[in-house]
Amino acid sequence: MAAVVIPSDPTSNNNIDTMNEKVDPVLDPQATIPSTADTVIVTDTPAATTTTVDEKSPTIINESAVKAAETPLVKVATAIVVEEEKTGKKLVPFLEPLPTCKPAPIADLTPDQSSKYDALLTHANEIKKLPVSTEKGAESRELNEAERMWLTCECLLRYLRAVKWDVAAATKRLEATIVWRREYGVADHTADYISPENETGKQVILGYDNECRPCLYLNPGRQNTERSPKQVQQVVFMLERIVDLMPAGQETLALLIDFSASTKSSNPSITQGREVLNILQSHYPERLGRALCINIPWFVWGFFKLINPFIDPLTREKLKFNENLREHVPPAQLDMKFGGDCQFEYDHSKFWPELNRICEEKRARYVARWRAHGSKIGASEFELKGEDSLTAEIDGLELK
Repeated sequence: MAAVVIPSDPTSNNNIDTMNEKVDPVLDPQATIPSTADTVIVTDTPAATTTTVDEKSPTIINESAVKAAETPLVKVATAIVVEEEKTGKKLVPFLEPLPTCKPAPIADLTPDQSSKYDALLTHANEIKKLPVSTEKGAESRELNEAERMWLTCECLLRYLRAVKWDVAAATKRLEATIVWRREYGVADHTADYISPENETGKQVILGYDNECRPCLYLNPGRQNTERSPKQVQQVVFMLERIVDLMPAGQETLALLIDFSASTKSSNPSITQGREVLNILQSHYPERLGRALCINIPWFVWGFFKLINPFIDPLTREKLKFNENLREHVPPAQLDMKFGGDCQFEYDHSKFWPELNRICEEKRARYVARWRAHGSKIGASEFELKGEDSLTAEIDGLELK
């Protein structure tokens, strides 16, 4: 009977400072880590599978799965890799930044900031029920598993930074976002539902910038649908996929917009522009790292002038116009049409299903890690993102 017993840290589930364990656990999706348990790695043999252990509530980990964790599990489909090599064209998103790209260092919290974070975390753990919509008299319900998982350490910090560390204001905005996500139906907008909006590739996720931000390309000139709420829903859907693709240590995205083929009718209306701005600033605070706009015609300058009063000053500072994008994004991962060296070709039949498959796999591993670390509000995104090498039984994982 071959087994290795690794003593666990009895304080590992107590606070956010202990969420940096060296081993990414591999568990049954429904399992949690008891705070006083030892972890037992069992070899993948018939004899080992029948072993019983006397330690209190041990977590059983398959040794072969642990070894497999040394290589990333989320990979591009083999058929697409072969086609990319044959044609020399990039057809689907890059899975990771270049090794030369590094996120900006994160400043340590001051004692005052730590105290305010603790206050917001305490409140988040005390939330009992919230309305399902903003309508007067709307039904209230408890937070579900997905909503509890959304309340990470970094999420709480983003809301605090957005309101300059005002705990009351952060609390109000945090709860408002949960209600908005319920009412807007963020989790209900499926890939199949959004698919028609992206058939021309008017929004593309491709590559990472110099600070490991995933890049979201907007091509207004490829507009293929009439103005409708679904166009804004597509923006939200792509924001959620961008978050799925953010590597550990990076919380923001890079927005790249090419107006070269756009027309007055293909660009968003002022109403749509204000709605998207409100969603970004209210419900995705501190998520925009930079916005790079190129080939701007006169009527787009007019559009920016009209919506400028509604742009938060911090957001306005992140807007850059007609700059050399090679200075912001490694040329190897920058679309050639934006001045890079990457020969990207949008084929909806390949890009769309592969993007969503990759994101679904990443989310499944994120969920497994969250459960493995105790399903706690305030979990660290750094730990949950990991190195994308969690090996677990993830088939059929569903948030409750």
